Amino acid sequence: MSNWLTLKKSNCKNCYKCIRHCPVKSIRFSGNQAHIIGNECILCGQCFVVCPQNAKEIAGEVEKTKVLIQSGSPVVVSLAPSFIANYDGVGINSMREALQKLGFYDVEETAIGAAIVKNEYERILREEDRDILISSCCHSVNLLIQKYFPSELKYLADVVSPMQAHCADIKKRIPNAKTVFIGPCVAKKDEAEYYEGIVDAVLTFEELTEWLKSECIELKQEIDTTRNSRTRFFPTTGGILKTMEQSINGYTYMAIDGVENCMAALRDIESGKIHKCFIEMSSCTGSCIGGPVMEKYHRSPIRDYVAVANYAGAEDFDVIQPEIDEMHKNFTFIEHRLQQPSEIEISNVLRQMGKVKETDQLNCGSCGYNTCRDKAIAICQGKAEYSMCLPFLKDKAESFSDTIVKNTPNGLIVLNENFEVQQINDAARAIMNIRNASDILGDQLIRILDPTAFMNVLNRGEEIRNQRVYLAEYNRYVEQTIVHDKDSHLLIGILRDVTTEQKAKERKENLDRQTVEVADKVVEKQMRIVQEIASLLGETAAETKIALSKLKESISDE
Repeated sequence: MSNWLTLKKSNCKNCYKCIRHCPVKSIRFSGNQAHIIGNECILCGQCFVVCPQNAKEIAGEVEKTKVLIQSGSPVVVSLAPSFIANYDGVGINSMREALQKLGFYDVEETAIGAAIVKNEYERILREEDRDILISSCCHSVNLLIQKYFPSELKYLADVVSPMQAHCADIKKRIPNAKTVFIGPCVAKKDEAEYYEGIVDAVLTFEELTEWLKSECIELKQEIDTTRNSRTRFFPTTGGILKTMEQSINGYTYMAIDGVENCMAALRDIESGKIHKCFIEMSSCTGSCIGGPVMEKYHRSPIRDYVAVANYAGAEDFDVIQPEIDEMHKNFTFIEHRLQQPSEIEISNVLRQMGKVKETDQLNCGSCGYNTCRDKAIAICQGKAEYSMCLPFLKDKAESFSDTIVKNTPNGLIVLNENFEVQQINDAARAIMNIRNASDILGDQLIRILDPTAFMNVLNRGEEIRNQRVYLAEYNRYVEQTIVHDKDSHLLIGILRDVTTEQKAKERKENLDRQTVEVADKVVEKQMRIVQEIASLLGETAAETKIALSKLKESISDE
């Protein structure tokens, strides 16, 4: 299958919305990006519709169509009957006029092909002994059955779609014609590519609108009426049934729309509960007027249905019915399934996700999967990651942060902007002699601390870093850091108990002071001793000098 749906990687924001809305979970998530699994996808387009980042893109074929026009061959548009709901107040004649300005040879309604297909459905019900017949107009439904319900392939009408019937009819009537289908469907691009030689290109209404805009072509507001146009009802829920004769061989006729409803019906058929009925199936809720590329992304189902109903005639189109073999379409099983993991592998993954007991399996669906078990299977198959489980991530983050908060030696206190305590750890409780956190949680900070510093941080917008303060009521010194987290509207106080350090510093300062005092006293005493010695030495020296002088004189006299 070609990649008709692609992804702008830079826009994927881990929201998992596409996985939640994918009915067959054909999206793989890895490397923080969603990836569409082509061989599992049924091209319903729901991921395109719901993506909040517009990360999903539909491959365009405008350039291919321009090349077809430039080739010189007559290029004829098969216009899906839902156009009347997409382009308000614009009939087929106005559409033809505008598209011929783009270079198209002619524009016809796909509803012509729908009349051919409807006739074939009625022939099968009248002439063939079919227990159940499922309409094959919707390519997404066909892919759903081919990939996920292969045992129901025998009930799928082996009939071409209205797009194919019409384009084949165009090529039969117009020599060398090329055909371009325009509608609200992504899957038709795949159908045209897979069944080669019938439809040469497929455009969405969005592609057509952009092309008209680029050529400054405006659609004329003009509605035409045609009595022979009953199959214009086809793009509505039950629209096929409205055009069919419903009194053939006792069949029950029913219309089912939405992939989930179609899957439920197919499971009922598998169980053997359904018999003798014709089932109109459409993957889109509301059928084609609820298609993924209807330009009105915010659907107006009632208004759109009324637009189609008012435009449809009371009688069938005049068509030339092809031979039976020309209407035949073969559907085969499309292998897609990854290997089913063992129960041991599933249990191991659940355990790693923190789903040890059955009560741990919340089945919240936030990851995109309906149950935790489905998510575990997807992980085993390489389609999902552990990190997609939000409760698991939340518990893991809380456990990690709680471990840090609980084991940090610093006191931590968290307040809201009303100065009410939101969190307090063991170290902070030890500083302030608080027995239990519940004794203060939710209460005003003033009960345990002077809130002035926190108020200054909130009001002035200036953080406090490593400010040493004395908590007199607790006889403790702390270095406090206070910050204001504006995003979470929280004030965070970090208190480092420096009481031991401060008291050691004070003891050292006291010891230093005492040492200085002792040194001063010693110096003073030493100076007194020196002075006394000096005085004694002075007197002795004088007496010695006198004695020596007298001895000298005595010797001289002799």
